[in-house]
This record gives sequence, structure tokens and C-alpha cells, in this order.
Amino acid sequence: MKRQDVTAPARPAPATLTLGVEEEFLLLDPETGESLPVAEPVRNALSGTAREQSRQEFRHSMVEMVTPVCTDLAQLRTHLVALRRAAAGAAEAAGARLVAVGATPVCEAHRTVPDEQRYHAMSRRFGPVAHDPAVCGCHVHVGLPDRELAVQVCNHLRPWLPVVQALTANSPLHDGRDTGHASWRSMQLERWPSIGPTPHFESAADYDATVAELIAAGIMLDGAMVYWYARPSATYPTVEVRVGDVCPTVDDTVLVAGLVRALVATMVDHVHAGAPAPRIRDCLVAAAHWRAAHDGLDGDLIDLRRGGARPAWDLVDELLVTLTPALTRHGDLDLTRREIDRVRREGTGATRQRRIMARTDGDVRAVLNHLTDQTIAG
Repeated sequence: MKRQDVTAPARPAPATLTLGVEEEFLLLDPETGESLPVAEPVRNALSGTAREQSRQEFRHSMVEMVTPVCTDLAQLRTHLVALRRAAAGAAEAAGARLVAVGATPVCEAHRTVPDEQRYHAMSRRFGPVAHDPAVCGCHVHVGLPDRELAVQVCNHLRPWLPVVQALTANSPLHDGRDTGHASWRSMQLERWPSIGPTPHFESAADYDATVAELIAAGIMLDGAMVYWYARPSATYPTVEVRVGDVCPTVDDTVLVAGLVRALVATMVDHVHAGAPAPRIRDCLVAAAHWRAAHDGLDGDLIDLRRGGARPAWDLVDELLVTLTPALTRHGDLDLTRREIDRVRREGTGATRQRRIMARTDGDVRAVLNHLTDQTIAG
């Protein structure tokens, strides 16, 4: 099929971009750490705004909470704290713990999908892949209603998304043991055919034609199954970045959201300046994401702009320099610097979990106790 040439975006983006966050959480047994199939009673126990901002997920052991559209990080933080605490209270009433962790840390006995036609169709099409243990992500939406511009921005994001992935790594455990990967969620999701690095597209028409071909090939059931790490949202007028594990704390989520908004704003500037997006081989982008999932920030990352492996924190520092104008424009620079320094001291969620495992002789319950407290800390 012939691809259309790129069309220049028609409208400039506003100086301040809106943002919102979707956070997925596990519902775990307080004693064993096993996933509990109590999502329905948890959602039923929510009321008011929290109920409206909750979503059913693909596992009975998961609940998703969605912030409203926000204009600044302080507002976003307030919503995140309120939603986490409401969901944690509902989980406790159902005999479970709400835990912000990227992958099922112990085990999940009940892997049936909720009774929805679409979920059953996914189960039939993808078989055992659709019944893997639950995984939880953090999806950041940045307001960008021009789809042409959104597609071009996603092209420009490709070199930097492995750094975002490494920052959010928060799932080293599986079956009660360390997997050797900082983000086991990322490894688990690779089994799905429509998840992975966003391909390079010439235009929105090229994007739509490719999605249509993948649906026709049976790779996706519909356009909502575009699970690439960055995409024009299928639901909202946004660019959605969905590469990260759910973050252990609200402060971690706020940091990631601020960085993603600044990334999108910076790439909007690049598009309007006429700068071409780097054309990087898909296999190299995939390799960079694998390295990010494996090492987190405790090793090297692949520099997709220059080539080769470099210390992860060198790339984080370069990301911060690159985003400084956009962070300044949004009033987020000081907060972002403070939070980056905190993560430099404390490590990612995966690093923190491993530190607890090391000092407790592998006590997974100690890790889950810590994660439970961190989930609702305000």
C-alpha cells in the first residue's frame, strides 16, 4: 500500500500543555502477596469522583484510576493522592492491599478475563498470552489535539523513551524471586504482537493505514489495541506515552508526568522548527528498550542518538538539559531537578525493592509491606 507523504501540522501547540495520568494497581492478599480477584467489589466500594475516575481492567486483580485533565503538576499530585487513597480504602474493605508495582510479584491463581465481549475476544485470539499474570503501567497523556502533529511528535520521541522506561522500572520480582530485570512487566508484555516501540510514520494517514493493515492481519482486534509505547490516544485528543511501569509513589508519578509533558513540548518545538525525526532502525530501538527494562538506571542504556552503551545517569542528565526550556516554560524545572536528585539517591522502584530484599534475606512480604505504604504516602 502506498504511503502518503508527510503533511505539515496545521496548528501550533499552546505554550502550556495539559496532562493527565492513568495508573494501574494490583490488588494483593495482605498475608501471601498473591493477586486477589476482587476488582469488582473494590470498584463498587468507590463513590463519587473516585468511582467516576476508576476503570475496569483486563484482570480481576487490577484497578485503574484516571486523573482529570490537569494544567500543572501540583494539581496533578492532588488528584493522584486522592485517587490512590480512595482506591486503597476500597481495597482494604475487600480484604486486599492496593499496591503500585509493575508486575505480579508472587502469583495469580485466577487469570480469567472480566465478562466483557471484547475481553473474551482477546482471550480467544491470543490464547495463553491473554492469561499471563497481571501487569500494571503508568500512562501519561499530554494534550495535543492535532493528530498530524501528534504522529510527528511520536516519531521524535523514539530516542528518549528508553530513558523514561528506565526511570519507571518497578517490577523486578516474579514468582517471589528477582528476575534479573528491573522491569519484568516490559518482558511479559513483549509476548503481545501489538506492544512495543512506536514505528516511524510519515503522516497520520500513514499511521491509520498501517493500523488498518495490522487489524486486517489479525494482529489487533481494533484500533484500541495499538499498544505502542507512544501513540495518538484512541480515546482522548492527546499523545499517550505508555512505556512505564506504574510508579511506587505519587512523587515518582509526578516526576514522570512532568518529564513526559516536557518531552512532548520539546518535540512539538522540533517539528515546528522543521527538524527531521531521527531515522533509527527498529531493531536498535527494540534493543534499547530491552536494555532499559533489564538495567533500569543501575547500569547502561543505549544512546540511540549517538550509538553505543553509556551510563544510564549520563542519559538522564542529558534528557534534563534537553528538556530545560520546556520545563521552565511549564514552571516545572525546580521540582523536576529535586525529584531527579531524589531518584539518584534512592534509586528506581526496582532498586528500592532489591535493597529491601537484600537486607531481609529475600523477604518478599517486607517488599510488599514497603510498597503498600509507598502507594498511599502523600
